[in-house]
Amino acid sequence: MTRRRPPPFPARVAAAVFLLLLNPAPTSQLGLGAAIAAWIHGSPPPPSPDDTAAASGPRSQEYTALQALKAAVTEDPKGALASWQGANVCAYKGVYCSAPPDTAGAGASAVVAGIDLNRANLRGTLPDAVSLLAHLTFLHLNSNRLGGAVPDALRDLQYLTELDLSNNLFSGPFPASTLLIPSLVYLDLRFNAFSGELPPEVFAKDLDAVFLNNNQFEGQIPDTLWASPATVITLANNRFTGAVPAAAYEFGAGGAGGRVREVLFLNNNLTGCVPEALGFLPSIQVLDLSYNALSGHLPGTISCLSGIEVLNLAHNQLTGELPDLLCDLRRIINLSVSFNFFSGISQRCDRQLGSRGVFDFVGNCVPGRDMQRPQPECDEFPGEAGLSCLRIPGARPAGCGGGGDAAGATIGVGVGVGVGGLPFGLPGAAAGGVVTVTVP
Repeated sequence: MTRRRPPPFPARVAAAVFLLLLNPAPTSQLGLGAAIAAWIHGSPPPPSPDDTAAASGPRSQEYTALQALKAAVTEDPKGALASWQGANVCAYKGVYCSAPPDTAGAGASAVVAGIDLNRANLRGTLPDAVSLLAHLTFLHLNSNRLGGAVPDALRDLQYLTELDLSNNLFSGPFPASTLLIPSLVYLDLRFNAFSGELPPEVFAKDLDAVFLNNNQFEGQIPDTLWASPATVITLANNRFTGAVPAAAYEFGAGGAGGRVREVLFLNNNLTGCVPEALGFLPSIQVLDLSYNALSGHLPGTISCLSGIEVLNLAHNQLTGELPDLLCDLRRIINLSVSFNFFSGISQRCDRQLGSRGVFDFVGNCVPGRDMQRPQPECDEFPGEAGLSCLRIPGARPAGCGGGGDAAGATIGVGVGVGVGGLPFGLPGAAAGGVVTVTVP
């Protein structure tokens, strides 16, 4: 019987996925579509008595590719590949077949459309011959022990839309070949040993989600980050240094950067200020900057994040008084500024957030409050490091609007860039020019 691939990965990932992003769980456990992560159950048909028939049949390349993948596996403790025998590759467990994507389907012979070997605990490598699966649309290999480099030949898989290599032992630089897969929309490289710097093109690729957390990436995060059309970007638990990218590319509904809902920077080595431009992310729901070395005052633009639900600034070197406006965030369900060097938190914040049990400010330097730092630590706080990030508290910043809506104005950041909900078109602004709006 022909096996057909299950429904594709949903186009958008909801903010609820945040609590699962940092767990090395398989795709099916992350709620990303149980159907695409399902195994083909039941006993496979008996293997063909004459495997050599595959060498001359219409599926010869697919047979060659799957046998090469099987040969590259050195340990198969669960017997996941035991059924990979004979010419009928569509009967292999974990292999999904369907009509070719370039035909109407009527009368067309089935081809291998997908492979799902999640949680099989396979040890081995990923061979170049996988590129012979010319009609492959998804490749799910998470939670195995596959290592070595990701083959450059993956670029030849013109129909591949989903590539999940998470929770393996892959190493080497960022696999640039993945950025050359023309149809790819889902890339998951979490929990591996990739290293080196990220190429700026990562965020230019038309991906729905970019999962890069729990590797060994280093260097500065490319400024192209905010050009990404992804809804979820996870960079946590790496070795990134330098500043949080401040450049903003065409924020606003429908523009690149306007769709991002979750960004995780936590547990890196980021320094410098919290950029004011972060306050103009129109759709952000989860922003985690914790466990870095960010310093100085928080920008008042953070109060513009009207849709924010989780804001984590804990374990940094932030100073000054917590802006009152931050406490007006209506949708916040978790706000943590713990283990910084804040010197003041207003009673209004206590009333509006503390009473809801969503506010964590332990480990700061607020006089008269419980569970704060010892005074000697507060006297030695890293004040000089944050001098360049001093901000004077004031009214709600330009662009927020009365209700914290970032659709009230357009702010230019850099060259020919608009921030906010209105089109870029201030008087006297030529194409590619620089427009500066002072934010209190």
